[in-house]
Amino acid sequence: MKKLVRGIKKKKKNVRPEFIETFAKLALGQSPDALFIACSDSRVVPNLFASTDPGDLFVVRNVGNLVPPCSHEHGLSQGCESAAAAIEYAVLVLKVRSIIVCGHSECGAMISLMEKFSCNCNCYEKSPNLKEWLHYAKPALDKLNNEPKCEYFSPHNRLSQLNVLEQIDHLMSYPIIQEKCQKGELKLYGWWFDIGKAHVYSFNSEQNKFIIFDEIEANRIIESLK
Repeated sequence: MKKLVRGIKKKKKNVRPEFIETFAKLALGQSPDALFIACSDSRVVPNLFASTDPGDLFVVRNVGNLVPPCSHEHGLSQGCESAAAAIEYAVLVLKVRSIIVCGHSECGAMISLMEKFSCNCNCYEKSPNLKEWLHYAKPALDKLNNEPKCEYFSPHNRLSQLNVLEQIDHLMSYPIIQEKCQKGELKLYGWWFDIGKAHVYSFNSEQNKFIIFDEIEANRIIESLK
């Protein structure tokens, strides 16, 4: 908390004219390019590793970068209304053309998910909300248990990648997402951030795997946006 307060004090003291000008413009409204769904983990800073500016991203952050699926009967989220409301606002009001679900290495939520279904202890007695929340990532754990062991990533990191794909499937359960994607007005992307190596991976549907976000992959995505 002291570091946070000192940081604000320092920023106010050393504020540059262009900083004030940027936020003066943003005060008039926002038009972000994408909805970015990320984990609450303090080590994951989208604006830092994606080199974006204020106003570029509409961000949703929660434990495990999860998206509760939508009920086909009522068109309402089966879980967190906050996440669903952000999705609707981003797509219908801000009219973003891209949604990115970004997981990361050493994710505490994924490690907790594996522990939840692999031990007989009562470690979730005092955190019933976390226990219920992680339910939305359970299908990813089932897929991990039914696939060959990955030689490149540890089980919990591979689970994090599978979870990204699972949450994209959850996004597609929302009628507004389906409609926008079918019309070509919206595209969904799966990213994964390796904290230790500072690498960003992108899910390549043609190769059916996460690959390092290099110049070739960047150009492929840019080309898909045209």
